[in-house]
Amino acid sequence: MKWASTLLAAFLCIAATSPRTARAQTVVSIELVLAVDASSSVDYHEYGLQMRGIAHAFRTPEVIDLIGSSGGVAVTLIQWSSWANRDRAIPWRLLRDEASVLSFAAEVERSNRVSVGSLTGIGTAISASLQAIADNQFIGRRRKIDVSGDGQNNVGLPLEQARKLARSHGVTVNALAIETDFANLTSYFRDQIISGPDAFVITAADYQDFARAMQVKLLRELATTISLTAPPSLKRAMLHHR
Repeated sequence: MKWASTLLAAFLCIAATSPRTARAQTVVSIELVLAVDASSSVDYHEYGLQMRGIAHAFRTPEVIDLIGSSGGVAVTLIQWSSWANRDRAIPWRLLRDEASVLSFAAEVERSNRVSVGSLTGIGTAISASLQAIADNQFIGRRRKIDVSGDGQNNVGLPLEQARKLARSHGVTVNALAIETDFANLTSYFRDQIISGPDAFVITAADYQDFARAMQVKLLRELATTISLTAPPSLKRAMLHHR
């Protein structure tokens, strides 16, 4: 545990001196990191289902309407396994309207798989996501990490240390459990991964079910940004998918 404490101290130091404090920034409703499992348990077909599922979720009218009503959503996508893709598979994008959302969805669908090892480093994925938030040019009224995966943490930063980092920076960690390899993975994600106000976990029965689960997850994550004056049709859509 000594190395984990050292890593925690180093991260806090980096965050305190982040470029965020030194440059002009854009205020958004949410800063959202999509942290996608690219470990050896995910074959290339399943990886493609994840990317197409995320793209599909962003293309749905309900999600587009939520983003358009939110005042801006900053989003990035990283891939993780034994470590995380430090260059980020998709850099931060500002989504405000249908055109920007559809452009991001197309970028996700075209995103190539990168080499990030073979094991399951969920704690490392969370810490990399926090660093991505610390380094960006946005100020979010809410900051969230969206971890999706099909396995349990078995390498890298312990989950409790990762959750401590997230809590210390006011970042909520939500999760999407793909229950193909582990029974009760949803319970594991709920007990060991999610953290912060209103944190939750959504279950995908398998990779074919990923698109549906991701849409439900995005609607729930984005719904907190909608004002009481949102159109009734949009509120009904949100309630239907929760």
